[in-house]
Amino acid sequence: MKLGLIGCGNIGEFLLQAINIDGLLPEGEIISVFSRREEVAARIAQKFDAKSYGDIDSFLNSGIDTVIEAATVEAAQEYGLKVLENGLDLILSSIGAMADGEYVEKVQKVCRSKNVTISLPSGAVGGLDILKSAKAMDGLDSVSITTRKPPTALPADQTLEEERILFEGPASEAIKKFPRNINVAIVLSLAGLGPDKTSVKIIADPNVSKNIHLIEAAGSFGTLKLEIENNPMPNNPKTSFLAALSVLAALQNKGQSVQVG
Repeated sequence: MKLGLIGCGNIGEFLLQAINIDGLLPEGEIISVFSRREEVAARIAQKFDAKSYGDIDSFLNSGIDTVIEAATVEAAQEYGLKVLENGLDLILSSIGAMADGEYVEKVQKVCRSKNVTISLPSGAVGGLDILKSAKAMDGLDSVSITTRKPPTALPADQTLEEERILFEGPASEAIKKFPRNINVAIVLSLAGLGPDKTSVKIIADPNVSKNIHLIEAAGSFGTLKLEIENNPMPNNPKTSFLAALSVLAALQNKGQSVQVG
């Protein structure tokens, strides 16, 4: 695979290190890096022996066959369709972009017409296989996620001494208020009942140092209760390390003849 990368943040740099330096994707290499801030792309690309681009069209025509989006929800919405329309597969890290039903319909239409795929990594959560299985025969009744993070990982009062509920409501509203913090709720909703029927609670807790997600679901299959304590990325407390690993896993799984889960 000849890969292109949109985004030069912590996840992007992690993937460049893992793929181009550590060789964790033997049949793949990130050869092109795009950022609207071309000087940032140039600095990162040079470090990992890739070519940088500040123009999206030049980037998409740089000989790549798959694009990894590791930027923001806004960047995913701005460039995602263009990637697919150019006949390139897409690995979407900012899954919050898929909270918009109209956007999802456009993505599906382009994928069918261009014979391309969009992959949504599991991010910082698990249990998606159970939700998809329960949904297969409309056997899923309820899905909720409670996210607990230190104040430094959220837009919250950094002097908090006690936990505080910042949000409680559907995933469709959570992603609007916390677009950089709650991608996990959207991937759960896509696997299960949708963003309007997936319940979200976000808690800022000064007594925790990790990002903690409690997923609960019920239906004809039984009940699910799964708690994950994620270590944050070393240089970004807002992002769970598992989110970056899930993008790498999606790339490793791409094109495999045996699919698990």
